[in-house]
Amino acid sequence: MDISEKPVVVVSKCLGFAPCRWNGLTIHSALVEGLKAEVHFVTLCPEIEIGLGVPRDPIRLIKQKGEIKLVQPATGRDCTQAMEDFVNSYLSGLETVDGFILKEKSPSCGTRRVKIYPGPGQVPLTDRGAGFLGGAVMEKFPHLPIEDEGRLNNDKIREQFLTRLFAVFRFRKRRKAFS
Repeated sequence: MDISEKPVVVVSKCLGFAPCRWNGLTIHSALVEGLKAEVHFVTLCPEIEIGLGVPRDPIRLIKQKGEIKLVQPATGRDCTQAMEDFVNSYLSGLETVDGFILKEKSPSCGTRRVKIYPGPGQVPLTDRGAGFLGGAVMEKFPHLPIEDEGRLNNDKIREQFLTRLFAVFRFRKRRKAFS
């Protein structure tokens, strides 16, 4: 399919495309399902891309000495550098994109409200923020519609997202026609 026919949306692969969550499950999103005929989805699971298997021990954001790390507490594995390398490489190579729908509260994909802990053990969370990919997407593509699937359950947010998505797509098509 020619990507100029439909908006191109990068979507978290676990949102109805593959059982790639830490527990081997898929999350159903009625909106994503409904958009499958209307948009060209590019699926992505950063955790799989950095070599974490399915199922896998969960990862979490940990803030220590003012720095946020991505850690797998059960194994002690620090995934920070691998995730940063993947995110930078992936986003640098992304040629055509009109929007993003990412998994809410995910330490890799979340755009906001991701739990940040002071350590790897059973400790209360201290903060909330964006996951590694979600934060980088918001920084690199502030002009594009970017949402997580949870926020898209809100009628007004969903309407704004879809309006922006199709406007960005139409602009991309127009710009291509004049170049």
